[in-house]
Amino acid sequence: MRLLYSLGIHLYGLLLRLIAPFHPKAKLWVNGRRDWYARMSQTVETGQNHIWFHFASLGEFEQGRAVLEGVKKDFPLKKIVITFYSPSGYEVRKNTNLADYVFYLPEDTAKNAKQFIDLIHPEFVVFTKYEYWYYYFSELKSRNIPLFMISAIFRPNQIFFQPYGGFFREILTSVTYFFLQNEESVHLLKEHGFRNVGLTGDTRFDRVVELPKQQKSITEVNQFVGTSPVLVAGSTWLEDEKLLKDLMLQFPDWKLILAPHEIHEAHIEAILLLFPDALRFSNFAQHTFQKIVDARVLIIDNMGMLSSLYGYGKISYIGGGFGVGIHNTLEAATYGIPVIFGPKYHKFQEAKDLIEQGAGFSIQDAEKLHDVFVCLQEEIKRDYAGKQAKCYVQQHAGATAIIMKYLRTKKLLT
Repeated sequence: MRLLYSLGIHLYGLLLRLIAPFHPKAKLWVNGRRDWYARMSQTVETGQNHIWFHFASLGEFEQGRAVLEGVKKDFPLKKIVITFYSPSGYEVRKNTNLADYVFYLPEDTAKNAKQFIDLIHPEFVVFTKYEYWYYYFSELKSRNIPLFMISAIFRPNQIFFQPYGGFFREILTSVTYFFLQNEESVHLLKEHGFRNVGLTGDTRFDRVVELPKQQKSITEVNQFVGTSPVLVAGSTWLEDEKLLKDLMLQFPDWKLILAPHEIHEAHIEAILLLFPDALRFSNFAQHTFQKIVDARVLIIDNMGMLSSLYGYGKISYIGGGFGVGIHNTLEAATYGIPVIFGPKYHKFQEAKDLIEQGAGFSIQDAEKLHDVFVCLQEEIKRDYAGKQAKCYVQQHAGATAIIMKYLRTKKLLT
């Protein structure tokens, strides 16, 4: 199985190198790892110990950010290395002031794992939610370097728990401690012989609960919104955007702030075919005051604004539910607004919880979206759904404090 795993890693990297000339994201992935050892060894201070945080992408960075901030605040002299797997995380946060170094994680091979860990000398390592890399984890275990999974979540249908999943269960044995999101994950790991587990919840709550206090007032958005009710659609894909087009035709009094998940030019052009009269945030200054007032759709064609944009909304729509799964619902819920998303939400505990609380609403098609939107306009007057959303976020904060206490108790942070 290890041979097949290594072959899979190699073939995936080869595929990305083949398509890189034609695929911007693949190109970033490939270029970010080219000559990685030479570039890192020229940058990283030789012989210096570090704390290593790894995030798959931007969402996981925001999820683990509260713990990262806690370490940075309480132990400012510690050197921190951040790695990302995906360009969507690295390209947005490569200049964060929360770390001394930010890199792409080299491909998971035995050689890369040894060289990388030799280079950064981690005192301990924190991975957020998922990504279980065999060679990195094995190398850390062989050196007795503590490895922690925070906000981890498991489901019975994952490969770890299948009869043929022994190789992948072996990867889990390299983890020093699992800080888990829910009881199901705790029971599942314990059923398979793991005792190094604890229910702490999701560290995202500690991050998002602070967002309304940190919301930035955006002049262009203020001008666009005016006094109109606003639907904020975040992390959308084309299938989401097609539904939103129909919705906006049916509710002419509403305005739409659309922040797509992918902001490359081809996707923006596809959105403009759906909304020909939409304004692009990057071109905002070119428009007259009257055009801004009359416009009904504003396309956010940059990264990093979404967590503030939800504060302008009466209702939110979270994309991804017609693809691999919905994106972050909590950034919207923390502002006390109802959350709508597509049918593929079952892997996300917070989405299921929001539905149970009467604050989240799953839709399967344009007709269901219309019906939910009609109901929510009445709901806004009572503000029940919005209050439930905000209360849910506030009640689930606190995971970071538990994790930080553990790190101090084990004297990992001194």
